[in-house]
Amino acid sequence: MIGAFYVTKLAGAEEDGVKVGKNLCYRCKNGGRPQVMVFTRSSDKAVVDLIKQLDAAIPKNEEKQLRAFVNYLGDEKASAKADAEKLAKTSEATNVPFVLPNEFENGPEDYGINPKAEVTIILAKGGKVEANFAASSAKDLKVDEVIADLNKILD
Repeated sequence: MIGAFYVTKLAGAEEDGVKVGKNLCYRCKNGGRPQVMVFTRSSDKAVVDLIKQLDAAIPKNEEKQLRAFVNYLGDEKASAKADAEKLAKTSEATNVPFVLPNEFENGPEDYGINPKAEVTIILAKGGKVEANFAASSAKDLKVDEVIADLNKILD
């Protein structure tokens, strides 16, 4: 089971009812819906591609209530925030919120995110992890595999 963790919304998903600057638990907001949690320290092309594909998948799977959100991680809060805002603009995502976790260095402690991984992706449904991916370098991120595994949370 995945636990609650708090984030501050920085950009994206203007229609989700959450104002930029609000601190909340998106994992909780999404409840048991199928959701993709992206934790990234990189704005690499592969990360942008992943976000674009997730952004497109959300309206295509609205009847299944697919949700996704991008958590930007970093050693320094101000630079992580700036990088997240830049990634939001670069990706042009309209359905995916970009957030800064309160635990911005490595994400929520009880999630066990590898601090050496540039990108970690968790696919969950019903509050349970159904699949996860980690890439030490964003360039090694296998976007097609992540998108293919959406079926694990959409069925």
